[in-house]
Amino acid sequence: MNNGEISIEGVSNTPAEESVPEGIVLNEHAQVCLQHLLRVWLGFERDLSKVPLLRRIDLGTYTAEDHQVFLRNIRQQVIEGSRWITRTASSFDRNHAEIRSTIISHAVDEHRDYEMLEKDYVASGGELNDILSMERNIGSEALHGFLMHQSSQPNPIDLLGAMWIIEGLGEKMATSWSERIQELTGLGEDSTRFMAYHGHNDSEHMERFYATLDSVCVSDVAVKRIVKTAKVVARLYRLQLEEMEHDLK
Repeated sequence: MNNGEISIEGVSNTPAEESVPEGIVLNEHAQVCLQHLLRVWLGFERDLSKVPLLRRIDLGTYTAEDHQVFLRNIRQQVIEGSRWITRTASSFDRNHAEIRSTIISHAVDEHRDYEMLEKDYVASGGELNDILSMERNIGSEALHGFLMHQSSQPNPIDLLGAMWIIEGLGEKMATSWSERIQELTGLGEDSTRFMAYHGHNDSEHMERFYATLDSVCVSDVAVKRIVKTAKVVARLYRLQLEEMEHDLK
């Protein structure tokens, strides 16, 4: 360790605070964890660029039909999101009351987000019943099953890794996707409200993430748990997006 920086094998020794909002200071284990999480995110971002549906956004060939496919499929994950988040809150004991309160607040923020997706779908030209009757795709099934299992474990601090991936998508990519989709499809703002909302609000959720990371990531074991869950969620989220292609056939 040099000049207060943390050096671990395979991870840059740039201080992790450089990626944290001003005013938030992380303990040393949380810094190490964040450095690992940044590497997981970079790999996830590279993987997303290879997903056919998202690749069409980059290539400029994304259509209104593609957008309907995306909305139909992602709604299932959004509906289940508030379930695993509230399950996570209930799995923390009384020694983690503050974390439980933070998680419950997060669940309240998002538990009806699926209604925005339904409105976006109709505004994109879809029939409401089609999105209401859509089943979870294979990737969504796997992602939901994993998150519900992990959230049922005692004091599931590792689900910060899930938040890092899922909320990170909103913070880093939703706004640009929203604008690009409107440009390519000619659809109006009322077809991408879900993306625009998360692009605007997920930065606040990430501030909660950093504060919680500092409070619970206080050992090497905690670092490993959080990072592993981030890796699993990144892989399953990509599978969920890849499986959307089958909805086009």
